Amino acid sequence: MYSLSPLSNNRWWLSWLMLGIALRPTAADDQHGLYKIIVRDKATDQPVPLVELRTTSQLRFVTDNAGVIAFDASEFMNRETWVDVLGHGYEVPPDGFGMRGFRIVPRPNTSHTIHVVRKNIAQRLGRLTGSGLLAESQKLGEYLEWKESPITGCDSVQMTEYQGRAFWNWGDTNVAKYPLGNYHMTGAFTDLNLFKSIDLPIRPVFDYLLKSDGSPKSMAPIEGSGPTWLTGYISLKDGDGQEHLVACYRKIKPPLDTHEIGLCEWDDEQQKFQAIQVLWRASDGQPAPQKIPEGHTVRWTDADGQNWILFGNPFPSLRCRDTYAAWKTPSAWESLDVPKELVGSTQEEVVKHHSGSIAWNAFRQRWVTVFMQHFGKPSAFGELWYAEADSPMGPWGTAVKILSHDNYSFYNPRVLGELSQKDSPILLFEGTYTHTFANKPVPTPRYDYNQILYRLDLDDPRLQTATEAR
Repeated sequence: MYSLSPLSNNRWWLSWLMLGIALRPTAADDQHGLYKIIVRDKATDQPVPLVELRTTSQLRFVTDNAGVIAFDASEFMNRETWVDVLGHGYEVPPDGFGMRGFRIVPRPNTSHTIHVVRKNIAQRLGRLTGSGLLAESQKLGEYLEWKESPITGCDSVQMTEYQGRAFWNWGDTNVAKYPLGNYHMTGAFTDLNLFKSIDLPIRPVFDYLLKSDGSPKSMAPIEGSGPTWLTGYISLKDGDGQEHLVACYRKIKPPLDTHEIGLCEWDDEQQKFQAIQVLWRASDGQPAPQKIPEGHTVRWTDADGQNWILFGNPFPSLRCRDTYAAWKTPSAWESLDVPKELVGSTQEEVVKHHSGSIAWNAFRQRWVTVFMQHFGKPSAFGELWYAEADSPMGPWGTAVKILSHDNYSFYNPRVLGELSQKDSPILLFEGTYTHTFANKPVPTPRYDYNQILYRLDLDDPRLQTATEAR
């Protein structure tokens, strides 16, 4: 029988001992592991994006679309640590000193779940645009199949159905390679069933129109100095039934002044909008026209069966017949009266509207609007309201505040009526989340200057005041 000599036996034992030491995690390995924090809604147990945890040393950690933070501060590992909770409508109860936060003991390769209470009526679903939608989760080895966007931030959206798909266009766009990005609109296509089912975390796949180097193409490189902004975005048919994607453009000069307004049309072959008619130039020395087909668009059939396109931001200010020919003919445009303000749900508050949009809602069988308040509180351009009407012309009923921000802007909300499920109480809307126009807040990493998606449950009892208003 084969047996080991004392010497060989010692060598065998020593080899296994050294291998065990090499494979055993060291204190340094433990110290540099990640601590997973998951933030969820206390009522629904769903992930909550855009919740910030801040240490007493002012380290900031923000949840991604999955409500996850990969906590990597080595100085706090295995150490009792206080974090403040800041969530734009999501919070935890205050302690005896009025501080809203909690203590954690971050331990590498472990996780902890916290629950926050939603104070806003609207529920935050997640970020639609920009980079790092699931960055925190990916640090932990999750959602690795998710592919990054070619943009890091973008301004407000215009969207319409075109050739059987949803065609999205965003304003001034940031990219990774340089602070100056694309200032002539960024475009992408999606399926019309993009939100047929709302699976969290949201992971929208946009088919961006890109240049050969992977950066976004300019959708509207219209001649003239300064950025190009498009609004009044709509697809119309001519007398032969041919589809035309059209918009109203503005050319901008510093600081934010318009020096030209005109009409433009999408060219499928060249994949860009081209100017077809100039409505006004500042250099002509004349005041800008009052009738301009801009803002967001909706279709409406009046009591006589006439089909119209309504242009407004949020409420209709102009209309034209639902034809390509009428859109190209300024003399065929009709101005509409716009309400100056709405009554708030307290019946004492007067709400002056700024930007927003309207849509027909099949569940409510009424027209609905989500709009930003002009100089609201606590955020001058971050307070959003909801109202209803039997007609897009009004009168609009009692307005109910549905969304508030802590010193941050959330402007140009767009109701995604086309992408919301029919006969469902869920109304989807998005808006531009940015530190611009707020009182010097610290920009939120990844989220700043991007589009964030919300849902509003129209059967929520907190909307009762609005739904009863006739």
